[in-house]
Amino acid sequence: MSSEKARTERVLYVIACGAPEAGDVGVLVKLAQGAGWDVCVIPTPAGVHWVDVEALAELTGHPVRSEYQFPGRPPAPSLPPASAIVVAPASFNTINKWATGITDTFALGVLVELMGADIPIVAALRVNGLLDRHPNFRVHVEDLHRWGVRILHDPTAPPHRKFPSWEAILDALHEAVAA
Repeated sequence: MSSEKARTERVLYVIACGAPEAGDVGVLVKLAQGAGWDVCVIPTPAGVHWVDVEALAELTGHPVRSEYQFPGRPPAPSLPPASAIVVAPASFNTINKWATGITDTFALGVLVELMGADIPIVAALRVNGLLDRHPNFRVHVEDLHRWGVRILHDPTAPPHRKFPSWEAILDALHEAVAA
């Protein structure tokens, strides 16, 4: 088996939403690559402001896509098909839109479409305490979990401990893949 073929057998899409942790998503990329994943990063429109697009493209060897292909623009570079997805950090806005099937961004379009692809999806939530208690948010988190998304979220954790470590996120991904 060629090294290129081995590299692309397990493709991980990392969806990075707009939150401070998105600035460190390169840590997850490196951990996943060390575990044999070929990683593609797809930030949401808010997430793109937190990530270093050029550094992530260089690190992954793939373009960092945050927009749909639009008429009259050069063709958007394609990404290899995903084997799994991690949404980290997963924001209040993304969780709510994803659960209701809204595809107004490229990242949401990928998430909504690939829900039907029977691939493992892990979402590490990053939501503040007041939004965490919103009744629709709780319903949407439960819906996504019921539909097979592995949710990493502890609403009782203190604010500085709510977001799991990148290592815990990768462990959850590997558990989801093995299930």
